[in-house]
Formats: sequence, structure tokens, C-alpha cells
Amino acid sequence: MMRIASLLAVLLLCFASAFAQIKPQTGSSGSSASQPADALPHDSHAAMSVSADPYTDAARAKEKFGKSNPLAVGILPIEVVMRNDTSEPIRVNLGAIQLEVPVRGGRLQGVDWLSVEDVAIAIAHANGSPAPQAQRFPLGRPVPKADSKSQKVAESLQPLALSSDLVPPNGSVHGLLFFDVGHDFSVLDGASLYVPDVVSMESKKPLIFFEVPLGKR
Repeated sequence: MMRIASLLAVLLLCFASAFAQIKPQTGSSGSSASQPADALPHDSHAAMSVSADPYTDAARAKEKFGKSNPLAVGILPIEVVMRNDTSEPIRVNLGAIQLEVPVRGGRLQGVDWLSVEDVAIAIAHANGSPAPQAQRFPLGRPVPKADSKSQKVAESLQPLALSSDLVPPNGSVHGLLFFDVGHDFSVLDGASLYVPDVVSMESKKPLIFFEVPLGKR
């Protein structure tokens, strides 16, 4: 009996020790996780959603981009997440996406996004160039020619850019688009991300446009 009692005591001690080592899961690591898409400004319908996360904070942009920081030269990066909850692939015409900004008279004007190459040139030649090629909306940005310096910046930005126009069934794509706002980030008050050309690939059915509000109306 003494041996049985001793054995039971040892077993109870082992169970107690194992239970003490079990700790509840906490959300302490949440600060380093990506913000959920549904917590961001978004527009959803027909089992498809588009969300947008503008990088307007200087410290956040510097942490994200380092020396290749578009915000520092007046270019607004917007991280776009497109979620497809249907069983069909959906194609998005990336070239048709615009940033709609308020102008005089209460109207909205569409601003096209910049290619990674153009963004890289603007960053690499922040002080301009003696041989500009073109002008850009809204304030008119001289665009010099690409060179090895800008190509290096482009290489660091390209993996971050939104490049896929196909959203898989029950899947998502995400990446950054870049808009030249000429350092006037106040245009976000009343601005929206406009995604007009979205089509279900199998049924060939166009979806209603998406308009994601980015600031105060």
C-alpha cells in the first residue's frame, strides 16, 4: 500500500507540474502583425472587397522604405488589398485604378498611379535634373532619365508594388500603388481610391466599381 501511495503521489506531482507550465495565449504579438484588411478603409460587394492603407506617417514610411522613401518626395504610397470570396477568378484592370482627389467646386479629379520606375527616378533625383523629360499632375514634376541610381531604387520598390491583376478564387492579392500628390497630403480629406474595371473571368460578368474612402468627406 505504501508503494502504491507513493506512486500516486509522484503521478499527481507530475500532472501538477505539467499543468503549471501551460500558459494561456495572449495578444501581445499583435502589435507586429499586419492590420486586418477589414479594419482598413474598404468597399465590399458581390463577395469582393478592396481595402486601402495610405502611408501618410513619416516614421512609418521611413521604416517601410528606408532610403527609398516615396513620401519624402511628395509621392503617396497606398497599400491595396483585393479579396475575392467567390469560386471564380476575378481580373482587375490595374491601369484604370485612380486616386480621386477633391478640387475646386467640390469636384473630384482622378490621379493616375506612377510606375515603379517613375517613383524610383523621383526618389533618386529628388532635386530634379538638368534634362527633364515630362511634367506630371498635379503640381508638375520634372522627370529625368533613368540611370543606375534610380534602377537600384526601383529594385527595392518592385517587390512591394501591386503587380498581379488576377485575384484567385477565395484568395487575395496585395501591394502598393504610388500617387504623386506634390507633398499635399491634405488631399486625402475627401479623396477615395477608385477601382472601376473588375470582371469575373469565368462568367465574364463585370462587377460594380469599387470606391474606397480615404479621409473625411
